[in-house]
Amino acid sequence: MAQPFIVSIPHRLGKEEATRRLKTGLGSVRSEYGKILQINEEIWSGDRLAFQLTALKQQVGGTIEVAEDHVKLEVMLPWLLAGLAHGIQATIRSRATRMLEKKTTDV
Repeated sequence: MAQPFIVSIPHRLGKEEATRRLKTGLGSVRSEYGKILQINEEIWSGDRLAFQLTALKQQVGGTIEVAEDHVKLEVMLPWLLAGLAHGIQATIRSRATRMLEKKTTDV
């Protein structure tokens, strides 16, 4: 049975700038992690991303919601990946924080 995995990352950018940086940064995630995950669907609706991906041959769905002061990642993980979630939470938080903290000229 799928279990929710939620990570909230604070920022001081506002919705528009945070959304722009995430859209830019998610492209590099594809190339960096392409060997272990494949993004099957990515649908932006304003400041909300709904996605479907395959990670380690497991189907995963979730959302990223951008607020004025934080980004919330919510993913429904199959039981196999749920056991790994705690270990990758720090990596996800670190990677997202780097995307959101870069100066505009660095993006």
